[in-house]
Amino acid sequence: MVTRAGLPIPPGEPAINPVPRAMMRQAIEEAAASLGVASDCDIEISIPGGEELAKRTLNGRLGIVGGLSILGTTGIVVPFSCAAWIATIQRGIDVARAEGLDHIAGATGATSEEAVRKLHDLSEVALIDMGDFGGGMLKYVRSHPVRRVTIAGGFAKMTKLAQGLLDLHSKRGEVDRARLAQFIAEAGGNDALIGSVAGANTALEVLERTRAAGLDVAAHVARAAWSTAAGVLQRDDILLDTAIFDRQGGLLARTDATPAITR
Repeated sequence: MVTRAGLPIPPGEPAINPVPRAMMRQAIEEAAASLGVASDCDIEISIPGGEELAKRTLNGRLGIVGGLSILGTTGIVVPFSCAAWIATIQRGIDVARAEGLDHIAGATGATSEEAVRKLHDLSEVALIDMGDFGGGMLKYVRSHPVRRVTIAGGFAKMTKLAQGLLDLHSKRGEVDRARLAQFIAEAGGNDALIGSVAGANTALEVLERTRAAGLDVAAHVARAAWSTAAGVLQRDDILLDTAIFDRQGGLLARTDATPAITR
């Protein structure tokens, strides 16, 4: 169960994210239609040993109690070793270059990938599923350049990139609350809002608070993320831009495509 604010599901609800919920509803409706019965029913999800397994996750820290949470955006879990994933990223870049594409986009997940595809009208070949391996993608592009690179992701992942992390997985680093508070200060946030970051449950909760206050913190994160990425590329013959999307794929902030070099 969810017990803290700041997650896609409000407190008091089972910890099943919106996309899996929608998939469950669709499956029930299809089954009910095929049987000619009403689709009004209760669904109970059980994971054997889930409460014990949850102790090895971040659920407790996030206020999710009693077991594992049900996440995902596609319904399919694809197991990859880090080396295999990075190799897949590299082969994706190789294919895009071989096709003569001059613009590729690396995304942290399915939602941001679809959103950046629409934003720039990109072909499927131009989309690189970089996941948490922003550094791995950028380092390969540095030695295998294309004319333009877009880095896209959700607010939390892009905040990690903005604070200087290149591996965006939760095991390798968390959102730096002090740095996030600094972004809020740069956006014009008051002392109360800046101070509230320390007690926030998630980066999403911070984002919602700042948006309610009329602050465009995402723009500051996007610019800082650009600087981190440019610091890896360091090539003035590559144009770099960043884009941050919300969980529905809505654009929160973006930077212009400019030469990827810092001074």
